[in-house]
Amino acid sequence: MTKAHENQQARKATRTALICVGVAFGMLGASFAAVPLYDLFCKVTGFGGTPQVGTAATGKVLDRSISVRFDANVAPGLGWKFQPESPEIKAQVGVTQTVFYKMTNRSDRTVTGIATYNVTPEQSAAYFVKIQCFCFTEHTLKPGESFEAPVVFYIDPEIAGNRELDGIKAITLSYTYFASKAGQPVAQDQAGNAKGDAKNPKL
Repeated sequence: MTKAHENQQARKATRTALICVGVAFGMLGASFAAVPLYDLFCKVTGFGGTPQVGTAATGKVLDRSISVRFDANVAPGLGWKFQPESPEIKAQVGVTQTVFYKMTNRSDRTVTGIATYNVTPEQSAAYFVKIQCFCFTEHTLKPGESFEAPVVFYIDPEIAGNRELDGIKAITLSYTYFASKAGQPVAQDQAGNAKGDAKNPKL
């Protein structure tokens, strides 16, 4: 084997090693980016029942109304009472609506909670636009303390362009309150023992 051939083989080996290192770092970076990218994908597409987030209504109103049901759940161990002011309303498509939820700490200790949410049927989530919401914001309540928070939303008139949703009569907005740890929802058992991250629960 000539010296030139040996040098060529060494260069190939070095190049291969660098490529392998690059791929490894790329995969590591992708793993860290996976969760925020998935969350962004859900917010943009409504995938998994994730509502859209908007700043104002479109100004277009349709002669069509859809029932919106409000579901309120509390994870075991939190000790809160959680309920909407109304279990259901008729929402005209394109019209901004406001509904209040009330939370009360019925336990004998100060508790911090955080709410997650989704929309069903999942196909409708891409057209359910929240302008204001209390979800993913920590709230701390002393024993017996209560507070009310609004949900401001509208149903996007673009829903009329989806023929698969022509027959939809009702949409359910479902919230679940969990105990919060470091800004993340944590599921608990009846005794209040943490049972792991509940960031993306199946509601």
